[in-house]
Amino acid sequence: MINTKYTLSSINKAASNDYESFVRTSEDLYTKTLSDLTEKIIENHENKIVMVAGPSASGKTTSATKLAKLIYNRGVNAYTISLDDFYMDRNEVPKFPNGKPNFETVYALDLPLLSKNLNQLIKEKESELPVFDFHNGCRSKETNIIRLEKDDIVIVEGLHALNPVITDCLPHENLLKVYISIASRIFDDNDNVFLTKRNMRFLRRAVRDHQFRNSSIENTYKLWESVQFGENEYLFPFKPLADITVDSFHSYEPCIFKTIAAELFQELHPESEYYSDCEKILLTLDKFKAIPIDTVPRDSLLREFIG
Repeated sequence: MINTKYTLSSINKAASNDYESFVRTSEDLYTKTLSDLTEKIIENHENKIVMVAGPSASGKTTSATKLAKLIYNRGVNAYTISLDDFYMDRNEVPKFPNGKPNFETVYALDLPLLSKNLNQLIKEKESELPVFDFHNGCRSKETNIIRLEKDDIVIVEGLHALNPVITDCLPHENLLKVYISIASRIFDDNDNVFLTKRNMRFLRRAVRDHQFRNSSIENTYKLWESVQFGENEYLFPFKPLADITVDSFHSYEPCIFKTIAAELFQELHPESEYYSDCEKILLTLDKFKAIPIDTVPRDSLLREFIG
């Protein structure tokens, strides 16, 4: 992972000089990061299963899809599996003490079925996987059959992909563990953190919820509390287990989210308990130079959030 220190002034300078070049450079950097990861995956054919974990709005789903395409371009087939398809039916999910369902815990997944399917793929090269119906909150009657040929790769992505509850049931010599998230912060000219990693993930999540889930900013704030609890409890403790870490931050993204967030956050009522935090984020984003949304490439990771 390339460690770069991003500042408000450097981002605005790049956005002012030639924002199209700025966007291309940022996109090329992330493509190179995934290309380097592809090389590591392919050079060791024992790594039949690539476990890709990351917190909410890290871009792990799009990154897994991009990885599969890059692997395919190298002449190797790659299949993606989402851990979300292994959710138990909504009425069977473990509950918090207050009675609300805990969708963040690893035990909300059908762990015996997950272990069975992944081990079948490793040992028997074929398995029939579930498909979850999120509209009805239960497992679909449809299934997904995967048959592996020699050297084929499986990419498993999800919040819990690094959790030993899952990985300890699999042969370690067949695994490559990858952690993807926003790992960069943005600093001001006084070397103070100007925009945090969680700020940026929240922006991604809020925009995506509004675009694809018809969710208000108020509702995203309410969900964000349980999301952070789940990450602290079930993801971050296992980050050190990753073989490779990937920074999914795109240096121009605050310039894109500036305009979208300004419109979206207006929906929040001034009496909301989240209004003060919302104002702080908007004041921060206001310092960035805006970049037209149509500049974002159609295959960019950011399209996972902005549509």
